[in-house]
Amino acid sequence: MKRILIGPPKKSQQLREERLSKLKALPILSSDALSSVAYGYQAALSEMAFIGVAGLWIGLPIAAVIVLLLIALILSYLQVIHAYPNGGGAYAVASDQFGPIAGLVAGVALLIDYTLTVAVSVSSGIAAITTAYPNLLSWTVPLCILGIIGIMIMNLRGLNESASLFMWPTYLFIISIIAMEVIGFIHLGQAGWHYKQTPQFGVLPKELTMLIILRAFASGCSALTGIEAISNATPQFCEPTTRNAQKTLLWLGLLLALMFGGTSYLTYMKGLQVSPNFTLLGMLAQSYFHTGFFFYFLQFTTFAVLILAANTSYSGFPLLAALMARDRFMPRMFELRGDRLGYSNGIIVLSVLAIILVVVFNGQTDALIPLYAIGVFLSFTLAQTGLVKRWFTTRSKGWIWRSAINSFGGFLSAIVTIVFAVAKFSQGAWIVIVILPLLIYFGIKVRRHYHTIANDLRINMAQLKPHAHKTIVIVPIGGINRVVAGTLSYALSVSDQVIAFYVGFDDESIELMENKWSQWNTGIRLVTARSQYRSIVRPLMRFLTTVENWEGAPDHIVVAIPQFVTRKWWHNILHNQTSIMLRTILLYRKDIVVTTVPYHLID
Repeated sequence: MKRILIGPPKKSQQLREERLSKLKALPILSSDALSSVAYGYQAALSEMAFIGVAGLWIGLPIAAVIVLLLIALILSYLQVIHAYPNGGGAYAVASDQFGPIAGLVAGVALLIDYTLTVAVSVSSGIAAITTAYPNLLSWTVPLCILGIIGIMIMNLRGLNESASLFMWPTYLFIISIIAMEVIGFIHLGQAGWHYKQTPQFGVLPKELTMLIILRAFASGCSALTGIEAISNATPQFCEPTTRNAQKTLLWLGLLLALMFGGTSYLTYMKGLQVSPNFTLLGMLAQSYFHTGFFFYFLQFTTFAVLILAANTSYSGFPLLAALMARDRFMPRMFELRGDRLGYSNGIIVLSVLAIILVVVFNGQTDALIPLYAIGVFLSFTLAQTGLVKRWFTTRSKGWIWRSAINSFGGFLSAIVTIVFAVAKFSQGAWIVIVILPLLIYFGIKVRRHYHTIANDLRINMAQLKPHAHKTIVIVPIGGINRVVAGTLSYALSVSDQVIAFYVGFDDESIELMENKWSQWNTGIRLVTARSQYRSIVRPLMRFLTTVENWEGAPDHIVVAIPQFVTRKWWHNILHNQTSIMLRTILLYRKDIVVTTVPYHLID
């Protein structure tokens, strides 16, 4: 089943073939940012929905500031790619400029963002389908889970293979949005650049407060998530990696500015308001194309790109987790590549976490958005602040304008982070605020553990040499048979001190065993014990303690456990699992070596 779903293993030498060209990298690494056109402006207007039509104009200056912040972030991450070509983005910048703990904060924030990106993108994609087919609303959560599993399987097959499949929906989405904007502006020009339903610009409703504007701005900034993905994944580009990554990031910035700015302006001109059951993008398309072919085409491409926006996280999360594992902030399993040369453990863990979020929040995008952008904007802030420090330290060519750009971007990013944390606290942002320090603490403990283990295992090769140990072998037996005979033969090859240990539940069974042992006449000592509570483990543990306290006790006690291997795998269910229990318990006893001696039953 694994081979059918994921494919045959690849050689390590084929890793270079997994690198991405600009044509493939743009849709794969930018789908998160580009797809936010479907919900970013809607998220901003949702904060002002109670004001009504009079407050719609405020979305335009908010969108303008978001585009301005987008330009600052693009310029900043172009510099990140140049300064840190080995990838890692904000994690690499913060680690280099502020130390490993700051890097850990940025890394954890990004991991949280990547996980939320999968949940938000998939739930938004399903929302696009339920807009076109309202009868599917009750199937939202199962459809979300199915979408996540499908993306997981494709990414387990390898980055290049998933990119070849996933690039087309993203390009179709880009084409459909730009085509709708062109038609929309032509239609708007024919109408005299103003519709009857266009709200009046500049009216200040009584209900409008600065807090509402800040909350709307922060929510709209969800359109900027995913910008850092290209800088994180720089090593995954074809040669020259740095140049290709920078060109791809520039194209992302240009497309996102055009798509987000254009749809926001047309939405305002149409006077569209947020609806609980329909997306603003869907309503905008319907206003121009009604329910014809192009409307459904746009809805399906929106659905596809929102689902595939999660693929940005599948490129970023495993790679970032691998970098953090290399620095010992994450378990080493994240550093291992799978059969298809991807970081399979990171892909699987990301999928499981996203599914949990979808189930807990019932697949509702609006419920997930408040959690969404805190992590990524915290990482934006650390990255740009780190770059400011770098420019002031190196004072390289153009450091003044570089630091000015990064200062501006860092300042706005910090504002968004604080506004999200405060304004969205009661709506669910508290979850991220609580989880973030817990994960940072976990990372510190993991790193400390690895350092402790390394110190414990480090040896002085001049002083410590391997030497023979005095060993005694104890063989727990349940009778006399071929399995026991084979185990005792192995025990005699390890040490000349071998003891067979038998536990009986009554005096008759013990006496019978002693008589059989005497008749067998192996020359090996038999020790018996009676268990009043029908336990084999307790008498064996007591006997091991006794042996450890013998005068002239051995350096090591080897417990050789006899075990026969059945002809069919399901036959194991029919037999006692005492050997598994013994191995598990004895593993944690110091100076006791546990070995299993298998006896294979022949067909």
